[in-house]
Amino acid sequence: MTSLETDIQIPAVTNVLIDEDSITVDLSDGRTITVPLSWYPRLLHTEVNERKNWRLIGNGEGIHWPDVDEDISVRGIIAGKPSLESNTSFKKWLEERKKNKI
Repeated sequence: MTSLETDIQIPAVTNVLIDEDSITVDLSDGRTITVPLSWYPRLLHTEVNERKNWRLIGNGEGIHWPDVDEDISVRGIIAGKPSLESNTSFKKWLEERKKNKI
């Protein structure tokens, strides 16, 4: 018996646009994918300038927001997977963020 293995090539991110409701990612294969900002609670609870401060990581395999320590992979976006951060972790991050703003 033989098996077929499909080698799926994940395209790289070429650009990221964020508005108050969504994240739009342009990919190297020509696709543009838009996902709800609500999928990523840390980004949803940030200031506009923090959302705009992103950089590509892993040769465009992902996006990193250093101000909020958030990473999103192209693989996750293509698969339609929102953030996997637990509610406990997110609440701890949010409380710490509120403390530091006072």
